[in-house]
Amino acid sequence: MPVSPKPLYDLFVIGGGINGAAIACDAAGRGLAVALAEERDFAEGTSSRSSKLIHGGLRYLETYDFRLVRHALQEREILMAKAPHLVWPIRLVLPHVPSLRPRWMIRLGLIFYDLLARRRRLPGSQSIDLRQHPFGQALKPSLTHAFAYSDCRGDDARLVIANVQGAAAHGADIYARHRFMAAHRHPGHWQIELQSMLTRQRLDIRAKVLVNAAGPWVIAVGETIDGVATARRLRLVRGSHIVVPRQWEGDHGYFLQTQDNRTMEAFPYEDDFTSIGTTDEPWNDAPEKVTVSDKEIDYMLAEVNQFLRKPVSRADIVWQYSGVRPLFDVGGGRDSDLSTLTRDYAFEINGGEGQAPALTVFGGKLTTHRRLAEHAMTELARVFPGMSPGRTRTETLPGGDFGAGGMEGFVADLQRGFPWLPERQLCRYAKLYGTKARDFLSDAQSAADLGPGFGADLYRREVDYLMDKEWALTAEDVVWRRTKLGLRLSKVEIDALGAYMASRRPAWV
Repeated sequence: MPVSPKPLYDLFVIGGGINGAAIACDAAGRGLAVALAEERDFAEGTSSRSSKLIHGGLRYLETYDFRLVRHALQEREILMAKAPHLVWPIRLVLPHVPSLRPRWMIRLGLIFYDLLARRRRLPGSQSIDLRQHPFGQALKPSLTHAFAYSDCRGDDARLVIANVQGAAAHGADIYARHRFMAAHRHPGHWQIELQSMLTRQRLDIRAKVLVNAAGPWVIAVGETIDGVATARRLRLVRGSHIVVPRQWEGDHGYFLQTQDNRTMEAFPYEDDFTSIGTTDEPWNDAPEKVTVSDKEIDYMLAEVNQFLRKPVSRADIVWQYSGVRPLFDVGGGRDSDLSTLTRDYAFEINGGEGQAPALTVFGGKLTTHRRLAEHAMTELARVFPGMSPGRTRTETLPGGDFGAGGMEGFVADLQRGFPWLPERQLCRYAKLYGTKARDFLSDAQSAADLGPGFGADLYRREVDYLMDKEWALTAEDVVWRRTKLGLRLSKVEIDALGAYMASRRPAWV
């Protein structure tokens, strides 16, 4: 059903990326009356275009950002427990190149990486001989030594959806496809103007606190909020990736040193593919216009082919994507110097005594979204002195409540309940939705009960669930953010899916 606004919200969040979703989830879990508005699809911007890693950030050790690395490593452990269906361990292999960083430096850095935060689930780093170890089979014979260490992969877009679902489960109102127009400060509250992108209906919302978590659009949004325009300098940095067919056996990935003294990852993606990236280039246009350039593709292919035994070419690319990271200066460097930009986050709180406050969020990483949200609520504690303690450190996200049996136990349970489901399809459901897969499987007794198929293993019942319960509206929402089945579906199949979705009205509209 469409949202009916409350007379007065405690907290109104602008932006349905990972930071906005996490703040809404945290605040609603504390018992506050929360609303979240997103103009486009959830995670449509930066939050679905990351490197898909939940990691400490080994390369940040070289910039001495130890605090960020330690916090990220701590969050890595928390997220593995909170969302075990969306965050999974990966073993990364860092081949040694004699002309670049010396072996002793890499080994010392990895030991430090292991010790910066307690590891309960992941093995520590090790030196390996690529001539003897299976990890060397995909690499050129000239590479003889490497180091292996642990991090995690994560489904960025689905982490956003899980946080939005978590907020809704705690009573938050979700204004999907609603554009934030303006906010006007009044004594004790904000008057907020929204417009539905579907019906063009205007809504007036009142809230005690406003949170601007608009990511790359945070400065532009701030200019439409009374008295909240910031002088902080935001820098947009483009990061691009390419996806090619699977390049090696095994679940391990590679963390590669590039010739320009940067790093690049290559790791298994969606079972049958390999993801390669990322780049790091200034972006000076509107964030929504970001695209992968030919120069970036050439760069990624050249660098990865320095390492892989079997070269990758442009003809191998099955998908490419690019995102804009909103970073801010910490060193006042030159426009071309990206080393002065931090991957950490920062807040600005606007509003004096008796004024309705506004909190603006700058920067942040996918890995630290939960910590960012917890910190934001700590900053706002003076406004809500009676709010409940935070619960996000221990509370699982929707779908992650596997119990003692973990993912393996849940998959086995699904196999017993739905023995007619192909194993690959069943595992896909478990990985994407966790225990919420039962919400749409429910009483299905055979494949026929899932409805007509659109291709791959996508059936109408799953699509209806995504439309009604996950705010999906278009085929792109389904095939590139909710499921990644765009890698397996043809244009004709995607068009047929889009036609079906256009003929159906979601429950929340």
